[in-house]
Amino acid sequence: MMTHLLDALEAGTDIGHYGRLVVAMVGHHFADADELVTLLTRSPGFGRDEAEALVAQVTTRKYNPPRRERILEWQSRQDFPICPTPEDPRACNVYRDLQFPDDVYEDIEDFYEEVAEAQPESSANRV
Repeated sequence: MMTHLLDALEAGTDIGHYGRLVVAMVGHHFADADELVTLLTRSPGFGRDEAEALVAQVTTRKYNPPRRERILEWQSRQDFPICPTPEDPRACNVYRDLQFPDDVYEDIEDFYEEVAEAQPESSANRV
């Protein structure tokens, strides 16, 4: 998927808002901000100021890369196919295809721990 998105950007194709968002959310773990901004500006109609704002938003808020389900949801909202093979259940899972820095996995683990702690105990666990 990332090769598909990067190739499209290299060709000067508009990958859509969500395509750019996916590139930024994944890319900020592998490229510096200037490199990512330059790459995103290859999408027609997406200027440097917009690219800088998107990269700043993603890095400042420490967005983790999206799950496959979110990518497919976003894809349904735009014309450009973010995931070129959505029928393949293994496709477009960036966590399967890429190795992210440890802090990404720690953030995800912390999130799920917070979700579990926030859920009320089921009546079966009550005394």
